[in-house]
Amino acid sequence: MPDEQPDGGANTPPGTGHFLTEGESSPLPTVNRSQPIGLGKARALSEPAESSLRRKARPLPADPEAVSVYSGPPPAPLPGGATVPLVGTRRTGGARPVGWNRPSSRTGSQYTQVGPPPPPPRQYSKAVIASLAALTLVVTASVGVACFKAISSYDSSVDSPLSRPSVHKTPLPVPTLPDPTVTVTEKPVPNLVRLQKNEIYKAGKVAVAGCKEPSITPSTQSALLEYYQAMLPCLNEAWAPLIKKAKYEFRSPKIVLKSKKAPASSCTGDSDTAYYCPTDETIAIDWEGDLARYKQHPLEARMWMMSTMAHEYGHHVQQMTEMLTAAWSEEGWEKNEAKKLEWSRRTELQASCFGAAFLGANKATFGYTGNRLKIWEFQSKHSGDEYGTKKIRDHGSRVNQWFWEGPAFKSGNPASCNTFTASAKRVS
Repeated sequence: MPDEQPDGGANTPPGTGHFLTEGESSPLPTVNRSQPIGLGKARALSEPAESSLRRKARPLPADPEAVSVYSGPPPAPLPGGATVPLVGTRRTGGARPVGWNRPSSRTGSQYTQVGPPPPPPRQYSKAVIASLAALTLVVTASVGVACFKAISSYDSSVDSPLSRPSVHKTPLPVPTLPDPTVTVTEKPVPNLVRLQKNEIYKAGKVAVAGCKEPSITPSTQSALLEYYQAMLPCLNEAWAPLIKKAKYEFRSPKIVLKSKKAPASSCTGDSDTAYYCPTDETIAIDWEGDLARYKQHPLEARMWMMSTMAHEYGHHVQQMTEMLTAAWSEEGWEKNEAKKLEWSRRTELQASCFGAAFLGANKATFGYTGNRLKIWEFQSKHSGDEYGTKKIRDHGSRVNQWFWEGPAFKSGNPASCNTFTASAKRVS
């Protein structure tokens, strides 16, 4: 219970607000702690025996040099006495705050003090304000006049710099050294100029490479690839001098076999015959059709294969001389479908003409005489859009096939193959 004390109250200090005064004495402790302590009436300490107690109850003299960090509660005022004011340093109470963003135990400001009022703003007279404004106008006008003089002096050396940035010529121009890293950009050549006035027409006859027909028997798929690859060096040797003479870069094409499962080159689309892909400069061979022809007529199949290789290489010549890009560009911009097909026929007939020029220049070593020559002529005269399964007029008629291949075989010169200056009738 709150009133119970474990030691019977013997060592318990006096309660808050109760202090010994003059005329009071502390009761003597009893031996038996179990009995309650009773306080008698207050009596004066007048007996000699009690003088010692009086002396013990007196406070000790204060040390003036001692500094106390804690003072006990203030003495209780006597009834009717004057209140003793608090002295010393004010201490703040409460525990020190710890942790993150923990509020302090104190609320509000401990000291509130209102400072003296701020001084009133300084007032300027109207005369002072007018003087400052006039001074500002004078400074602005001076700056404007100075800028005008600077611009006038600049205009004396440059004619209308905002409209014509042309500088007057100085009497002694400063020489500038040529920069070897400067790249001179050539003007683009129009497509028609590239097609109709190409330098390949002036390069002369196709070189005689002295090649013979490959001795490989094209009776299997791998043998067919070897047959075409054996013809490639001969074509490179015959065309390389003309390409370089026409001031173009010579590059050898690649040869692959067509495949139904995967594209043979970067070009995609439906094609039931051999084709040339300009993207990666690849000649794709229709080996299945060649193998079927060889099983029926071996000699005719070899003559057909030689003409096919020469024709597809003719497209590679167009690619190296930039004529293939120009022709396909004109075909792509054409909106009329009939005109598109005409551009395609001009391109295909020229490739056949280039192939015939190569075969004619090397007819002696290839053995184009007698029966072999008759087979080649028959195939040329009977090759055209009329024999195609889809009847698309994109390669030229059989009459125009022979019209371009016959003269080129005899001359062996690419000058006979300018199909881009011919009339529409000759490329139908």
